[in-house]
Amino acid sequence: MPSVMVKAGDARVQGRVENYNAFWQKDSKTDTEVDKDNRLENYTELINGYYDGATELYEWGWGKSFHFSRFYKGEGFYQTPQLARHEHYLAAQMGLRPGMRVLDVGCGVGGPAREIARFCDIKIVGVNNNDFQIARARKYTEQAGLSDQLTFQKGDFMNLEEIFGSESFDAVYAIEATVHAPSFEGIYGEIFKVLKPGGIFGVYEWTMTDRWDPAIPLHKHIAHEIELGDGIPEMRTSAEARQALKAVGFDILHEEDLAERPDPIPWYYPLEGNISNAQTLWDYFTVWRMSWSGMLVTHSALRVLEAVGFVPKGTVDVGESLKRALAALVAGGRLKVFTPMHLFVSRKSE
Repeated sequence: MPSVMVKAGDARVQGRVENYNAFWQKDSKTDTEVDKDNRLENYTELINGYYDGATELYEWGWGKSFHFSRFYKGEGFYQTPQLARHEHYLAAQMGLRPGMRVLDVGCGVGGPAREIARFCDIKIVGVNNNDFQIARARKYTEQAGLSDQLTFQKGDFMNLEEIFGSESFDAVYAIEATVHAPSFEGIYGEIFKVLKPGGIFGVYEWTMTDRWDPAIPLHKHIAHEIELGDGIPEMRTSAEARQALKAVGFDILHEEDLAERPDPIPWYYPLEGNISNAQTLWDYFTVWRMSWSGMLVTHSALRVLEAVGFVPKGTVDVGESLKRALAALVAGGRLKVFTPMHLFVSRKSE
């Protein structure tokens, strides 16, 4: 695992992983407005620390597309059509077509960008503020033979106009990324600026649904655990996302929470750790990893890797925060107070 060893030896990366752990460990004890303000003010370090520690854990457990999706019965987690279908649905709702120049905000390691570029025959620029993920995105894209269609730019998505200039893209999309922004209005406003008149913005947003009530302790706890476990400055509601889009000038063309569809297999089933929910033979291993015994084995292995220097110091703690997030995501999904797939498709007026 050469890439892991290189990352483990990077003092800057290790420092950011440890800094992230300091954020969530402090907040887990105090849970105050001051702590939330600290996360919002230092969102760049928070996000970078999280993804420096979590990217390879994501790739091992999730593949190259870091997002949730809907499932059809009998469709296993590692049967990639469900992830591609989720990406294709977004592209179709946005009306992406050949010749467009499109921006992927918070592109991760470029899995969705590669799929959408192939599907729509378009050119995509991915923007991401994490060096480690950008390097992996470029490597995977070159391996896929898509370097003529995809480029990746390091930069803070809260400064898109400064990076790309105004009215420079025909369309912009984000898949479960803008939740990391310090505010919806801030990130949506930047996206609005870089879109050409008539341009389309599509987003799968992480939100607390209309069923969420912060006055209910369990609901508030679920939101807070998602924040701490997934490197999110502040969880916000679907209503706040809708209001922010309108406030910056977007016309909402289509809105739906895909988690509300009556699917027999819930989006969160791979996280439940319930082997009886396995859809395929390989799924037994996938689901087992999320069970108590699977997590025990995984985290014991991580401790060994960290001890011998194969992963940065602090990776085990990031893994522990991910465990907390998994429990909160499943609880939020079951209660329908959280969704990772609230879809908004909006247009910038001509």
